[in-house]
Amino acid sequence: MDTGTHLVMGIALGGLATLDPLVANSSYTATAVMIGTVLGSQAPDIDTVLKMRNNAVYIRNHRGITHSIPFVLLWPILITAAASFIFPEANMLHTWIWTFLAVFLHVFVDIFNAYGTQAIRPLSSRWVALGIINTFDPFIFGVHIAGLILWAFGLPPGPTFIMVYIILIGYYLARILEHRSIKALVREKIPDARRIILSPTMRYHKWKIAVTTGDKYYVAIADNREITILDTFERHPLPDSPVLDAALKDVNLSAFVSFSPVYRWEISYEQEMFTVRFIDLRYRSRGRYPFVAIVHLDDQLNILNSFTGWVFTEEKLQKKLNVITG
Repeated sequence: MDTGTHLVMGIALGGLATLDPLVANSSYTATAVMIGTVLGSQAPDIDTVLKMRNNAVYIRNHRGITHSIPFVLLWPILITAAASFIFPEANMLHTWIWTFLAVFLHVFVDIFNAYGTQAIRPLSSRWVALGIINTFDPFIFGVHIAGLILWAFGLPPGPTFIMVYIILIGYYLARILEHRSIKALVREKIPDARRIILSPTMRYHKWKIAVTTGDKYYVAIADNREITILDTFERHPLPDSPVLDAALKDVNLSAFVSFSPVYRWEISYEQEMFTVRFIDLRYRSRGRYPFVAIVHLDDQLNILNSFTGWVFTEEKLQKKLNVITG
Protein backbone atom coordinates (compact mmCIF):
# COMPACT_ATOMS: atom_id res chain seq x y z
CA MET A 1 0.00 0.00 0.00
CA ASP A 2 1.00 3.65 -0.25
CA THR A 3 2.54 5.57 2.64
CA GLY A 4 -0.66 7.47 3.45
CA THR A 5 -2.75 4.31 3.76
CA HIS A 6 -0.13 2.65 5.95
CA LEU A 7 -0.14 5.75 8.16
CA VAL A 8 -3.92 5.83 8.72
CA MET A 9 -3.81 2.07 9.35
CA GLY A 10 -1.22 2.63 12.08
CA ILE A 11 -3.31 5.34 13.74
CA ALA A 12 -6.43 3.20 13.47
CA LEU A 13 -4.64 0.27 15.09
CA GLY A 14 -3.58 2.58 17.92
CA GLY A 15 -7.25 3.48 18.38
CA LEU A 16 -8.26 -0.18 18.30
CA ALA A 17 -5.68 -0.84 21.04
CA THR A 18 -7.84 1.13 23.50
CA LEU A 19 -9.91 -2.07 23.79
CA ASP A 20 -6.90 -3.53 25.62
CA PRO A 21 -7.48 -2.77 29.35
CA LEU A 22 -3.76 -2.29 30.02
CA VAL A 23 -3.68 0.32 27.25
CA ALA A 24 -6.94 2.01 28.19
CA ASN A 25 -5.97 2.37 31.85
CA SER A 26 -2.49 3.83 31.34
CA SER A 27 -1.82 7.04 29.44
CA TYR A 28 1.87 6.08 29.23
CA THR A 29 1.09 2.73 27.65
CA ALA A 30 -1.53 4.28 25.36
CA THR A 31 0.99 6.84 24.13
CA ALA A 32 3.73 4.24 23.70
CA VAL A 33 1.33 1.98 21.79
CA MET A 34 0.19 4.79 19.49
CA ILE A 35 3.80 5.68 18.70
CA GLY A 36 4.56 2.00 18.21
CA THR A 37 1.67 1.37 15.82
CA VAL A 38 2.42 4.49 13.78
CA LEU A 39 6.15 3.72 13.51
CA GLY A 40 5.44 0.03 12.99
CA SER A 41 3.09 0.85 10.13
CA GLN A 42 5.93 2.70 8.37
CA ALA A 43 9.09 0.80 9.38
CA PRO A 44 9.14 -1.86 6.60
CA ASP A 45 9.16 0.87 3.96
CA ILE A 46 12.42 2.35 5.24
CA ASP A 47 13.98 0.74 2.16
CA THR A 48 12.35 3.49 0.08
CA VAL A 49 15.53 5.50 0.72
CA LEU A 50 17.26 3.13 -1.71
CA LYS A 51 15.63 5.08 -4.52
CA MET A 52 18.06 7.88 -3.71
CA ARG A 53 20.88 5.57 -4.76
CA ASN A 54 19.52 4.29 -8.10
CA ASN A 55 16.54 2.52 -9.60
CA ALA A 56 18.31 -0.83 -9.93
CA VAL A 57 19.04 -1.08 -6.21
CA TYR A 58 15.53 0.13 -5.39
CA ILE A 59 13.75 -2.33 -7.71
CA ARG A 60 15.84 -5.28 -6.54
CA ASN A 61 15.44 -4.54 -2.81
CA HIS A 62 12.23 -2.55 -2.20
CA ARG A 63 9.77 -4.65 -0.20
CA GLY A 64 12.50 -7.24 0.09
CA ILE A 65 14.39 -7.99 3.28
CA THR A 66 12.66 -5.21 5.26
CA HIS A 67 9.35 -7.07 4.70
CA SER A 68 10.81 -10.50 5.47
CA ILE A 69 9.96 -12.78 8.42
CA PRO A 70 13.08 -11.82 10.46
CA PHE A 71 12.37 -8.11 10.07
CA VAL A 72 8.68 -8.51 10.91
CA LEU A 73 9.99 -9.79 14.24
CA LEU A 74 12.85 -7.29 14.52
CA TRP A 75 11.00 -4.01 13.87
CA PRO A 76 8.67 -4.36 16.92
CA ILE A 77 11.62 -5.18 19.18
CA LEU A 78 13.57 -2.11 18.04
CA ILE A 79 10.57 0.22 18.30
CA THR A 80 9.52 -1.13 21.70
CA ALA A 81 13.09 -0.87 23.02
CA ALA A 82 13.19 2.80 21.96
CA ALA A 83 9.78 3.43 23.55
CA SER A 84 10.99 1.91 26.84
CA PHE A 85 13.54 4.70 27.21
CA ILE A 86 10.96 7.43 26.56
CA PHE A 87 8.08 5.88 28.52
CA PRO A 88 9.60 3.58 31.18
CA GLU A 89 6.23 3.47 32.97
CA ALA A 90 4.51 1.93 29.93
CA ASN A 91 3.74 -1.76 29.68
CA MET A 92 6.35 -2.94 27.20
CA LEU A 93 4.78 -6.34 26.51
CA HIS A 94 1.55 -4.78 25.28
CA THR A 95 3.48 -2.08 23.45
CA TRP A 96 5.36 -4.85 21.64
CA ILE A 97 2.16 -6.79 20.86
CA TRP A 98 0.42 -3.83 19.21
CA THR A 99 3.57 -2.71 17.43
CA PHE A 100 4.02 -6.24 16.08
CA LEU A 101 0.43 -6.18 14.80
CA ALA A 102 1.15 -2.89 13.00
CA VAL A 103 4.26 -4.30 11.29
CA PHE A 104 2.50 -7.56 10.43
CA LEU A 105 -0.51 -5.68 9.00
CA HIS A 106 1.79 -3.56 6.83
CA VAL A 107 3.43 -6.62 5.25
CA PHE A 108 0.15 -8.54 5.05
CA VAL A 109 -1.71 -5.86 3.07
CA ASP A 110 1.30 -5.36 0.76
CA ILE A 111 1.00 -8.99 -0.32
CA PHE A 112 -2.35 -8.16 -1.93
CA ASN A 113 -0.78 -5.59 -4.29
CA ALA A 114 0.49 -6.37 -7.78
CA TYR A 115 4.00 -5.23 -6.73
CA GLY A 116 4.07 -7.71 -3.85
CA THR A 117 6.77 -8.43 -1.26
CA GLN A 118 9.38 -11.02 -0.40
CA ALA A 119 7.40 -11.69 2.76
CA ILE A 120 8.45 -15.32 3.14
CA ARG A 121 12.20 -14.72 3.11
CA PRO A 122 14.40 -16.48 4.17
CA LEU A 123 12.21 -19.52 3.39
CA SER A 124 11.98 -18.33 -0.22
CA SER A 125 13.07 -15.28 -2.19
CA ARG A 126 9.92 -15.53 -4.33
CA TRP A 127 7.87 -12.36 -4.70
CA VAL A 128 4.38 -12.82 -3.23
CA ALA A 129 2.06 -10.57 -5.23
CA LEU A 130 -1.62 -11.53 -5.26
CA GLY A 131 -2.70 -8.60 -7.45
CA ILE A 132 -6.03 -8.09 -5.68
CA ILE A 133 -5.78 -4.59 -4.17
CA ASN A 134 -4.33 -1.50 -5.88
CA THR A 135 -1.33 0.15 -4.21
CA PHE A 136 -3.67 3.04 -3.40
CA ASP A 137 -7.23 1.92 -2.87
CA PRO A 138 -9.65 4.86 -2.37
CA PHE A 139 -12.16 2.71 -0.47
CA ILE A 140 -9.62 1.39 2.05
CA PHE A 141 -8.15 4.84 2.60
CA GLY A 142 -11.58 6.45 2.78
CA VAL A 143 -12.98 4.01 5.36
CA HIS A 144 -9.98 4.66 7.61
CA ILE A 145 -10.40 8.42 7.25
CA ALA A 146 -14.11 8.08 8.10
CA GLY A 147 -13.18 6.14 11.24
CA LEU A 148 -10.65 8.78 12.27
CA ILE A 149 -13.22 11.55 11.75
CA LEU A 150 -15.77 9.71 13.89
CA TRP A 151 -13.11 9.32 16.58
CA ALA A 152 -12.34 13.04 16.40
CA PHE A 153 -16.05 13.78 16.89
CA GLY A 154 -16.15 11.77 20.10
CA LEU A 155 -17.03 8.20 19.15
CA PRO A 156 -15.05 5.60 21.09
CA PRO A 157 -12.11 4.45 18.95
CA GLY A 158 -12.25 0.77 19.88
CA PRO A 159 -15.78 -0.03 18.63
CA THR A 160 -15.35 2.42 15.75
CA PHE A 161 -12.33 0.63 14.34
CA ILE A 162 -13.79 -2.80 14.97
CA MET A 163 -16.56 -1.74 12.61
CA VAL A 164 -13.98 -0.32 10.16
CA TYR A 165 -12.12 -3.61 10.04
CA ILE A 166 -15.28 -5.69 9.73
CA ILE A 167 -16.15 -3.57 6.67
CA LEU A 168 -12.63 -4.01 5.27
CA ILE A 169 -12.66 -7.78 5.78
CA GLY A 170 -15.85 -7.87 3.73
CA TYR A 171 -14.23 -5.62 1.11
CA TYR A 172 -11.17 -7.86 0.81
CA LEU A 173 -13.35 -10.93 0.44
CA ALA A 174 -15.34 -9.18 -2.31
CA ARG A 175 -12.11 -8.25 -4.12
CA ILE A 176 -10.82 -11.82 -3.87
CA LEU A 177 -14.07 -13.09 -5.44
CA GLU A 178 -13.85 -10.43 -8.16
CA HIS A 179 -10.24 -11.43 -8.85
CA ARG A 180 -11.19 -15.09 -9.24
CA SER A 181 -14.13 -14.18 -11.45
CA ILE A 182 -11.96 -12.10 -13.79
CA LYS A 183 -9.41 -14.91 -14.06
CA ALA A 184 -12.19 -17.31 -15.02
CA LEU A 185 -13.37 -14.90 -17.72
CA VAL A 186 -9.81 -14.59 -19.06
CA ARG A 187 -9.54 -18.38 -19.30
CA GLU A 188 -12.76 -18.43 -21.31
CA LYS A 189 -11.34 -15.77 -23.63
CA ILE A 190 -7.85 -17.34 -23.88
CA PRO A 191 -8.27 -21.08 -23.21
CA ASP A 192 -4.56 -21.90 -23.59
CA ALA A 193 -3.49 -19.36 -20.94
CA ARG A 194 -0.62 -20.71 -18.85
CA ARG A 195 -0.23 -17.73 -16.58
CA ILE A 196 -2.60 -14.87 -15.86
CA ILE A 197 -1.40 -11.79 -14.01
CA LEU A 198 -4.04 -9.29 -12.90
CA SER A 199 -3.18 -5.78 -11.77
CA PRO A 200 -6.01 -3.90 -10.03
CA THR A 201 -6.66 -0.24 -10.70
CA MET A 202 -8.33 2.42 -8.55
CA ARG A 203 -11.62 1.57 -10.25
CA TYR A 204 -13.31 -1.42 -8.62
CA HIS A 205 -14.31 -3.21 -11.83
CA LYS A 206 -11.25 -2.33 -13.93
CA TRP A 207 -8.21 -4.63 -14.10
CA LYS A 208 -5.05 -4.72 -16.20
CA ILE A 209 -4.23 -8.19 -17.51
CA ALA A 210 -1.09 -9.89 -18.81
CA VAL A 211 -1.43 -13.45 -20.11
CA THR A 212 1.26 -15.94 -21.07
CA THR A 213 0.50 -18.86 -23.39
CA GLY A 214 2.83 -21.34 -25.04
CA ASP A 215 3.71 -19.02 -27.91
CA LYS A 216 2.15 -15.62 -27.20
CA TYR A 217 1.76 -12.81 -24.70
CA TYR A 218 -1.61 -11.09 -24.48
CA VAL A 219 -2.16 -7.71 -22.87
CA ALA A 220 -5.78 -7.03 -22.03
CA ILE A 221 -8.10 -5.07 -19.80
CA ALA A 222 -11.21 -6.04 -17.89
CA ASP A 223 -13.79 -3.30 -17.50
CA ASN A 224 -17.11 -4.20 -15.88
CA ARG A 225 -16.33 -7.88 -16.58
CA GLU A 226 -15.77 -7.25 -20.29
CA ILE A 227 -12.37 -8.58 -21.42
CA THR A 228 -10.72 -6.62 -24.23
CA ILE A 229 -7.41 -7.76 -25.73
CA LEU A 230 -5.27 -4.70 -26.43
CA ASP A 231 -2.00 -6.17 -27.71
CA THR A 232 -0.66 -9.56 -28.76
CA PHE A 233 3.06 -10.38 -28.95
CA GLU A 234 4.87 -13.46 -30.12
CA ARG A 235 6.63 -15.19 -27.27
CA HIS A 236 10.29 -15.88 -28.05
CA PRO A 237 12.73 -17.51 -25.61
CA LEU A 238 15.85 -15.55 -24.76
CA PRO A 239 18.44 -16.37 -27.44
CA ASP A 240 21.94 -17.70 -26.87
CA SER A 241 23.55 -14.39 -27.82
CA PRO A 242 26.85 -12.76 -26.79
CA VAL A 243 25.09 -9.39 -26.94
CA LEU A 244 22.36 -10.50 -24.55
CA ASP A 245 24.84 -12.26 -22.26
CA ALA A 246 26.82 -9.03 -21.97
CA ALA A 247 23.70 -6.93 -21.43
CA LEU A 248 22.40 -9.20 -18.65
CA LYS A 249 25.53 -8.43 -16.64
CA ASP A 250 24.33 -4.85 -16.35
CA VAL A 251 22.89 -4.01 -12.93
CA ASN A 252 19.81 -2.29 -14.35
CA LEU A 253 18.79 -5.12 -16.66
CA SER A 254 19.54 -7.83 -14.09
CA ALA A 255 17.41 -5.96 -11.53
CA PHE A 256 14.56 -5.73 -14.03
CA VAL A 257 14.71 -9.47 -14.79
CA SER A 258 14.78 -10.34 -11.08
CA PHE A 259 11.58 -8.35 -10.52
CA SER A 260 9.46 -8.63 -13.66
CA PRO A 261 7.50 -11.89 -14.18
CA VAL A 262 6.29 -11.14 -17.72
CA TYR A 263 8.18 -9.15 -20.34
CA ARG A 264 9.16 -9.11 -23.99
CA TRP A 265 12.60 -8.24 -25.31
CA GLU A 266 14.16 -6.55 -28.34
CA ILE A 267 17.73 -6.44 -29.67
CA SER A 268 18.63 -3.96 -32.39
CA TYR A 269 21.78 -2.49 -33.95
CA GLU A 270 22.15 0.98 -35.43
CA GLN A 271 24.64 3.82 -35.34
CA GLU A 272 27.39 1.34 -34.36
CA MET A 273 25.56 0.49 -31.15
CA PHE A 274 23.55 -2.48 -29.86
CA THR A 275 20.33 -1.71 -28.01
CA VAL A 276 18.83 -4.34 -25.71
CA ARG A 277 15.38 -3.44 -24.42
CA PHE A 278 13.17 -5.38 -22.01
CA ILE A 279 9.54 -4.27 -21.60
CA ASP A 280 7.28 -5.25 -18.70
CA LEU A 281 3.80 -6.12 -20.00
CA ARG A 282 1.88 -5.55 -16.75
CA TYR A 283 1.72 -1.77 -16.75
CA ARG A 284 0.28 -0.71 -20.09
CA SER A 285 -0.78 2.94 -19.86
CA ARG A 286 -2.12 5.15 -22.66
CA GLY A 287 -0.89 2.72 -25.28
CA ARG A 288 2.64 2.54 -23.86
CA TYR A 289 4.57 0.20 -21.60
CA PRO A 290 6.34 2.56 -19.20
CA PHE A 291 8.31 0.07 -17.09
CA VAL A 292 11.41 -0.86 -19.08
CA ALA A 293 15.07 -1.75 -18.93
CA ILE A 294 17.41 -0.69 -21.70
CA VAL A 295 21.13 -1.25 -22.27
CA HIS A 296 23.37 0.23 -24.96
CA LEU A 297 26.57 -1.60 -25.92
CA ASP A 298 29.34 -0.83 -28.38
CA ASP A 299 30.75 -3.20 -31.02
CA GLN A 300 33.07 -4.75 -28.43
CA LEU A 301 30.03 -5.37 -26.17
CA ASN A 302 31.12 -2.82 -23.61
CA ILE A 303 28.14 -1.28 -21.81
CA LEU A 304 27.79 2.38 -22.76
CA ASN A 305 24.80 3.25 -20.60
CA SER A 306 21.65 1.69 -19.16
CA PHE A 307 18.43 2.46 -17.35
CA THR A 308 15.55 0.72 -15.65
CA GLY A 309 12.38 2.27 -14.29
CA TRP A 310 9.23 4.03 -15.38
CA VAL A 311 9.33 6.41 -18.34
CA PHE A 312 6.35 7.57 -20.35
CA THR A 313 8.01 9.07 -23.44
CA GLU A 314 10.96 8.02 -25.58
CA GLU A 315 12.40 11.54 -25.24
CA LYS A 316 12.58 11.23 -21.46
CA LEU A 317 14.18 7.83 -21.77
CA GLN A 318 16.89 9.15 -24.05
CA LYS A 319 17.58 12.02 -21.64
CA LYS A 320 17.99 9.53 -18.82
CA LEU A 321 20.41 7.55 -20.94
CA ASN A 322 22.26 10.71 -21.90
CA VAL A 323 22.04 9.72 -25.55
CA ILE A 324 22.16 12.56 -28.08
CA THR A 325 19.84 11.83 -30.95
CA GLY A 326 20.07 13.64 -34.25
